[in-house]
Amino acid sequence: MLRRLAVLSVAGAALLVTPSVAVAGGGSSNQPLPPSSDFQKVTLNDFPGEPIALAVLPDRRVLHTARGGEVRIHEPATGRNVLAANIPVYLHDEEGVQGIAIDPDFKRNNWVYVYYSPVLNTPSDDPLTPQVNEGDAPTEGTAADFAPFKGHLQLSRFKLSGSTLRLNTEQKILQVPVDRGQCCHVGGKIDFDSKGNLYLSTGDDSNPFSSDGYAPIDERANRNPVFDAQRSAANTNDLRGKVLRIKVGSNGRYTIPKGNLFKPGTAKTKPEIYAMGLRNPFRFTIDPETDVIYLGDYSPDAQQPNPARGPAGHGRWLAIDKPANYGWPYCADSDKPYVDYDFATGTSGAAFNCAAPVNESPNNTGLRNLPPVEKAEIAYTYGASAQFPELGTGGIGPMGGPAYDYDKRSRSVFKWPAAFDGKPLFAEWTRDWVKALTLDRRNQVTKIESVLPELVFDNPMDLEFGPDGALYVLEYGDGYFAENPDAQLSRFDYVRGNRTPIAKVAATPTSGQSPLTVSFSSAGTADPDGDALRYEWYLDNDNRVDSRSPNPTFTYTKDGNYRPTLKVTDSTGRSSSAEVRLPVGTAAPVVTFVTPQEGQPFQFGDTVNFEVTVTDDAPVDCSRVTVTYVLGHDQHGHPLSTASGCTGSITTFLDAGHAGADNLTAVFVASYTDTGSPAQTGTATVVLEPSN
Repeated sequence: MLRRLAVLSVAGAALLVTPSVAVAGGGSSNQPLPPSSDFQKVTLNDFPGEPIALAVLPDRRVLHTARGGEVRIHEPATGRNVLAANIPVYLHDEEGVQGIAIDPDFKRNNWVYVYYSPVLNTPSDDPLTPQVNEGDAPTEGTAADFAPFKGHLQLSRFKLSGSTLRLNTEQKILQVPVDRGQCCHVGGKIDFDSKGNLYLSTGDDSNPFSSDGYAPIDERANRNPVFDAQRSAANTNDLRGKVLRIKVGSNGRYTIPKGNLFKPGTAKTKPEIYAMGLRNPFRFTIDPETDVIYLGDYSPDAQQPNPARGPAGHGRWLAIDKPANYGWPYCADSDKPYVDYDFATGTSGAAFNCAAPVNESPNNTGLRNLPPVEKAEIAYTYGASAQFPELGTGGIGPMGGPAYDYDKRSRSVFKWPAAFDGKPLFAEWTRDWVKALTLDRRNQVTKIESVLPELVFDNPMDLEFGPDGALYVLEYGDGYFAENPDAQLSRFDYVRGNRTPIAKVAATPTSGQSPLTVSFSSAGTADPDGDALRYEWYLDNDNRVDSRSPNPTFTYTKDGNYRPTLKVTDSTGRSSSAEVRLPVGTAAPVVTFVTPQEGQPFQFGDTVNFEVTVTDDAPVDCSRVTVTYVLGHDQHGHPLSTASGCTGSITTFLDAGHAGADNLTAVFVASYTDTGSPAQTGTATVVLEPSN
C-alpha cells in the first residue's frame, strides 16, 4: 500500500517537544465498499469468558483475554480454544486483565504483553460482616483512610511456549498507579508503531457518579481523590488518562523515545506521556503505514448540556498524529469547555479556557499551565449529529479500530479487498456497528461508511486484522460482567467464490461422574456450497484426533473440565469448529437469588438486601460467593460494588448525570466457584427496573 506523506510542523507550549510529524490521509473514497453478502462471519470461540482483548499471532492463532484472568488461544489447526494462562487479578469494579499484544519481533522472541490488575494486599469484603463491605474504599475520610486502597496496574510481558503463556517468565515493565475500591476507567490497550515503540492507553481512574454527568473535579479536602480527575488525566506528573509511549529493551526495562509530549527531565512531568487529557481511551490502533494513533475515548454521561456545568457527554474518535492534550476533565472538545464547579457550595464559576487550561487542583502534582486542547476528529453525543449523521443515535461507546493494510501479494482466501485499504475502522460498542473512515491529508474525516451492516457485531470489544487480511473481532454480547450467551471470538472473511463450512456440536449427557460415556452429534453441520466435509473430533484436551465419525461416542475415565471440539473441513481446505463444555467429575453449582427478585419494587438510593442460595454436590462455602452491583445503562454497565457471602446488603445509587436517562437498571450478579476437582462455577443475575 502506498500513501503520500505530508509533513506538518507542530506548534506547542515551550515545554513540549515539537518535531515534524509525518501525516497521511486514510484510504481512498473512490471505491465503494462491497456489500455484506460478499463476507462471511465465522465463529472461533463461543465460550470466551468475559471478553476483553485479542491479539492475532503470525501463524493465525488468536490470543484473547477474559477480565477474570483467563488468557485463551484459538488454534486454527485443530479448532480448539486452549487455556494458555490464568493470571491472578484484582477484580473490584472494572479491574482485571485488560490489554494484550505481541512483540513486533514475536517470531523470534515469543514475547506477549499483558496489562492487568495484580492482586496485591488491597482490602476485600469480609463475608462475616454482611452489613459492611470492606472492599469498597471510603468516599470521605483522610489520607490514612484511603491509603490501603492505593494500588497499580501492571504492564508486563511473558513468553509464549506452544500454547502456554509461561507466567514464571514475567518481566515487569511499567506500573500505573490507581485508587482501588471505587469505580471507574482503567483503559488498557497496547500497540506498537513501525519503530517498535510500545503505546499503552490508561483511563482517568476517576469515579463519575457524583458529578451529575459532567466533569469530576471535586476538590474537597475530606473527599476521596478518586472523585477528582484533575489528579490524573489533567496531571502532567501522572500516568493516568493518557497514551504512554516507551521503548522496551531486551531486559524488560524501557527508555523514552524522542518526541513525547514533555522533554525528559522537565520538572513535574512524566516523560512517558505522549497524549493526555483522556477519560477512558479503551481502544486504539496504530496505522501500520503512518504511525497515526486511531483512538476512541469514552464519554461522560450527561444527556443534556447545562449552562452551569458544561456540555452534554461526547464520545470522541481521535487521529493522534502528534503529542497533544485532549482536555479532559476541563473540555469535552477544544470548543466545548466545562464550567468550574465548587462541590462544597454547589456553585458554578467560569468556563474553563480550552486554549490555555490551568490545573489548580490541590490534588495536582504536575504543571499548573497545560498545553492547549487539541480538537477531536469526531465528537458525538447521544442524539443525532449534524456533522456526522452516519453515526445515528444511542449510547456512547467508541472503540478505535484498525486501519486495513491491503497486501496485493497475499494469497489468503480470507483477505479483505482493496476498497478498505488505509481506512481506519471505528466501532461503537453500544450501537453494535463498525464504520470505515476516509481521511484527508490532515487526518480529518471526509467520509463515513457502514461496514457489513447486515452482519452482526454484538458489542464489539476489540478488533484486529490478522496476517491473513481477515478481521478478527471479540464480541462482548448483551449483558453485564460475565460470559454473556452471545459473547464470542469471530472472524470476518471476504468470500472469493467458496464459503467456510458451519460446524455444530451437541453432547449427551453434558456432565457426570467418571467413567462417563458421552454421545456426540454433529447434527446441523453444513457447508453453504454443498461441499463434502471431513470430520475431526478432539475430545480429551489434546491435539490428537480422537474420531473422524460425524457422530462418535467417547468414554472419559478421568475427571476434568473438557471442551470437546469438532473441526470440519471442506474440499477447498476451509474449516470451522464448534465445541461444548463438558465437566466430568463434580457438577457445576446452581446459584439462585432468593432476594432480590425480578420485578420487586425498587428505587435508586435504596439499600438492597441480598440472599443467595447455592446447590452443589460438595459442601457450600458462603465465603466464596460474590455479589456485584452494576449500574445498567443501555446495553452497558458500571460495576460499582462487590460483596462476599450468601447474605448481605448493597446500597444502590444513581448520580444526577444518569437521572432521566432511558434504560437504567440495577443489576446484581452472583457467582460461586466450588472447591471440586475440577472446580466449577455457577452464576445468577437479577435485573431490577426502577419503579415509577
